Amino acid sequence: MNEADHQGRRTWRFWLALVLVPVALVILLSLGTWQVNRLHWKEALLADIQQRSTAAPVNVVELERLLTSDEAVDYRRATANGRYLNDKERHFLATFQGQSGFYLYTPLALADGRYLFVNRGFVPYDRKDPATRPESLVDGEQTVTGLARAELTEKPSSLVPDNDETANIFYWKDLSRMAASVDLPADRVLPFFLDADATPVAGDLPKGGVTQIDLPNNHMQYVITWYGLAVALVAVVLAGLIRRKSR
Repeated sequence: MNEADHQGRRTWRFWLALVLVPVALVILLSLGTWQVNRLHWKEALLADIQQRSTAAPVNVVELERLLTSDEAVDYRRATANGRYLNDKERHFLATFQGQSGFYLYTPLALADGRYLFVNRGFVPYDRKDPATRPESLVDGEQTVTGLARAELTEKPSSLVPDNDETANIFYWKDLSRMAASVDLPADRVLPFFLDADATPVAGDLPKGGVTQIDLPNNHMQYVITWYGLAVALVAVVLAGLIRRKSR
């Protein structure tokens, strides 16, 4: 290939780069800016959750009113008074502190005739049967404080197994099916859960305070990555232009 051909190919590559580089730069800067916006959104969300989870607890009846005003109830501190229906306890497969077992979701009968499913906490796998932990089956009027959790409208993922209501093993928190499986009328069940706090209970089971507020916030890393690639692209282009000029 002669010098003219080499020169032609270099010229062709130059004009191609002149078109593609601005496009790539716009894409990288757009992705970086998008991640900046996501970072601000996530920080605001975490701050809101922190405020809700540490505020003075509100009664669950008041919490229900917040739903009608489109305010978030998830992770909001709340308190309830009622009587546990221990014979209607539902079991959600879970791990806690490296141990496999179940979260106990027990309906709490409120004074107004409605029901609230309370996640009372964790029991080991071999303590699923209430007969193995009779001390956990508390009677009489109880007061429970914890964090409200919004109900799920659908299965979180197709990889999650279907709930086994016959064996009383739930793989995802389907509030409507929990209620139906123990013959509680849907219109009398509050449309959220309450995760009990870590207040000690008789016999140490179930272990409360199992709520995990773990929302990853990796957006700053992505901001640095996309903007960093944009800077690197500009540096490469400038270096190429300097070499071209020197030739």
